Amino acid sequence: MKRILVPTDFSDHAEYALKVAAQIARENDSEIMLVHMLELPHEASDAVGSGSDIPEIMFFKNKAIQNLDDLMDAPYLDGLNVSEAVHFSKASEGITALAKKHEADFIVMGSHGASGYKELFIGSNAEKIVRTSEVPVLVIKNEIPEFRVHNMVFASDFSAEIRKPFTQLLALAKGFGAKLHLVMINTPNSFKPTHVAERIMTEFLDGFEVGEHSRHIYNDINVEKGIINFANTMNADLVGMCTHGRTGFAHFFNGSISEDLVNHTVRPVVTFKI
Repeated sequence: MKRILVPTDFSDHAEYALKVAAQIARENDSEIMLVHMLELPHEASDAVGSGSDIPEIMFFKNKAIQNLDDLMDAPYLDGLNVSEAVHFSKASEGITALAKKHEADFIVMGSHGASGYKELFIGSNAEKIVRTSEVPVLVIKNEIPEFRVHNMVFASDFSAEIRKPFTQLLALAKGFGAKLHLVMINTPNSFKPTHVAERIMTEFLDGFEVGEHSRHIYNDINVEKGIINFANTMNADLVGMCTHGRTGFAHFFNGSISEDLVNHTVRPVVTFKI
């Protein structure tokens, strides 16, 4: 975890994410890239491209720079390697492109949580970030004075397509020093006998060096409630899941996980793209 990208719109929830990123960076000697994306109308974008100085554009740019400078003075960033930048781009495209260009290990971002990912700190574009980011995305919903991941839940159907993101998960869990609690959620609409579910998990894990972990089959009325209830049972510090590019949250079993999962859990969530 050498490089952490933290987008901000200067809201409280964005700062919650920055504070968590600062704690992670301090523990891992990581660099933080603090960025603000300015989305401009098409005409304004053309003006920026041609080098024109439009007063409105310069006002918002200068205001963003001032806000970033104020954040850089925050005590919780003292002694850390933090860079700041303002970029003119659509938020979702710009953030994912920056993460790829600078080889960020993951993105840490805030969420209001009131209406799911559509109300993430920079609006509905953040949903696209979660769905399309090639690197893991850590979503923070509340202020966390001491971010420690002792217990990490990872819910999955443990199909073959999960193997690549599972490697990222293992690296992240190792970095946090977390114990993994692997869970397959059984629902009435996609029920598997225990011996079948156990076999699927065993075959999936063959070849992985998972380290300290536990395996669970958890029954509930749907996947979202199952993950939330299981995470509560395990007192999870972090919940991990996979996303599926085009369709948002990855299909678990025969369906898709609802955005309600993020609405209804106050726990931090980390997502990995399939």
